[in-house]
Amino acid sequence: MASSPDIATLSIDDFAPHLNAIFEMGSPRGMVPLTLARTESVGQAIREGGAFSLLFVAPAGPFLPQAIYPVRHPALGTLEIFLVPVGPVPGGNGYHAVFT
Repeated sequence: MASSPDIATLSIDDFAPHLNAIFEMGSPRGMVPLTLARTESVGQAIREGGAFSLLFVAPAGPFLPQAIYPVRHPALGTLEIFLVPVGPVPGGNGYHAVFT
């Protein structure tokens, strides 16, 4: 597994190649598989690389509350990402992350 990058240096280009890939979210209920369903540029930001958002889809079921969760991917390592549940989406439960 890759070492964990500094989340402040990540850009949409780091995630775009992993569209439709499976990530694993650590939660009090155990590991939850997340599929990266969408990446979207959302304009300018103070951070280098601009602002962007990610939409992950988890299996249908009870939603986890918004919080910072460890999210693992073989190429990106483990990232601490603030995820917000956005309701049911095609394929399961949606979780949104915004990097500004």
